[in-house]
Amino acid sequence: MFQGIGKILILMGLVLVVFGVLLVLFEKIPFFGKLPGDIVIRRKNFIFYFPLMTSLIISVVISLILYLISRMR
Repeated sequence: MFQGIGKILILMGLVLVVFGVLLVLFEKIPFFGKLPGDIVIRRKNFIFYFPLMTSLIISVVISLILYLISRMR
């Protein structure tokens, strides 16, 4: 019983580490957040930014990774 919980906690920890590294390196990735399809609205005292295409690509990559992990089981 505890082995399953331990594996889940290790996996969650690895995901958090990867996410943390991505946040640290976020500005060094040249295309990340500046793709065609990302919505930017600039007004006088207001900037609205919605990374639509970046979100879609991240979703596809995460889905692919989770699919590959599930196929290994």
